[in-house]
Amino acid sequence: MPVLTNIGYLATCRDQGSQEEIHAISKATLVWKGESILWVGKESDLPTEFSEMEQWDAEGKLVIPGLIDCHTHLAFGGWREGEFKQRIRGESYLKIAESGGGILSTVTKTREATREELMARSSRTLDEMAALGVTTVECKSGYGLNIADEIKQLEIYESLNCEHALDLVSTLLAAHTVPPEYKTDKEGYLRLLCDELIPLVGERKLAEFCDVFVEKSAFNPEEARRVFEAGEKAGLRAKLHADQLSDSGGASLAAEVGAVSADHLECISDCGIEKMRKAGVVAVTLPLASLFTFQKPLDARRLVSAGVPVAVATDFNPGSAPSFHLPLVMTLACVQNRMTPKEVLKGATIYAARAIEREGVTGSLEKGKLADFAIIDSPDPDHWLYHFRANACLLTMKRGKIIHERK
Repeated sequence: MPVLTNIGYLATCRDQGSQEEIHAISKATLVWKGESILWVGKESDLPTEFSEMEQWDAEGKLVIPGLIDCHTHLAFGGWREGEFKQRIRGESYLKIAESGGGILSTVTKTREATREELMARSSRTLDEMAALGVTTVECKSGYGLNIADEIKQLEIYESLNCEHALDLVSTLLAAHTVPPEYKTDKEGYLRLLCDELIPLVGERKLAEFCDVFVEKSAFNPEEARRVFEAGEKAGLRAKLHADQLSDSGGASLAAEVGAVSADHLECISDCGIEKMRKAGVVAVTLPLASLFTFQKPLDARRLVSAGVPVAVATDFNPGSAPSFHLPLVMTLACVQNRMTPKEVLKGATIYAARAIEREGVTGSLEKGKLADFAIIDSPDPDHWLYHFRANACLLTMKRGKIIHERK
């Protein structure tokens, strides 16, 4: 039963109060046994029953809940560095997609990749994420766009969730775009999704969520609603890629279908914000995607001020967000999305947990929750996210076990 003492600043990040409130404790102590936290509080208040236990010294550093990346496209084939140059030269995301690039180019490479290749690559990525303080990752499919290859992606996530130290949460994103073989038969592809793939995924319990890219280049709200209805019958909760490139009504749709989250939202309307607030939908900002697509970033102050919880995630994918560095994304959320460091930390912990329905077990440092936490070489969240470094994480603890330690 270890006792972590001499914590200079402990951010508990409880799911209470405003986004700015991270319920910090100075000169704190954290006690855990096995996978679970037993006690959190000031060192001076440590119960005598724990005082003789093995003590670990945090050396006055910052301790945070394990970070949660609640929006990634983890398993994919190839990269798309050529599109990076195209966007630098002024070509738009939509124009690149229309010319055969974008999502469909990754679909081709992902279909060609073997299960073993994708598995090994994803496992290495998770190792590097763990070294940054990440302990839980949401993983989307969406680069198969047929039954066999969507299942292949989801089976990889299922295996990694059993074999890797990090906890993985799977999302079916077969409604990412229309595959080339259905280019002139979008209705046929929707039938394939709703009548065959979604029921199969639900029956095999390969995913918890069903996601749709609601955009002019992908699916409109009416089509998305059909997918969500099929998902609901299969036991999959709704999530949306919403209002990224235009106001396509995605935020309003998220509220109407009771989605767990709506992600991107660069072009969200005031009406969409209010509907999400009333419905309790978590917003997920993905500032790296705005950076790489040269879009105007989401003004998250509008959502925070309206009372909409804003989570922060990487959107790790080979096209519009080719990095899994969540601490970098957190700093970008400060400077691009106008969020304070404390708001961002809450967005990458307890609000990110809410975006994947894990807030009951992780995302904050409270008695009974998983002993998922990280020690950061910084005095507090403000200094950590202001003074960006390659990696300030000294130690990552997952379910009470060390999965990363920098000597």
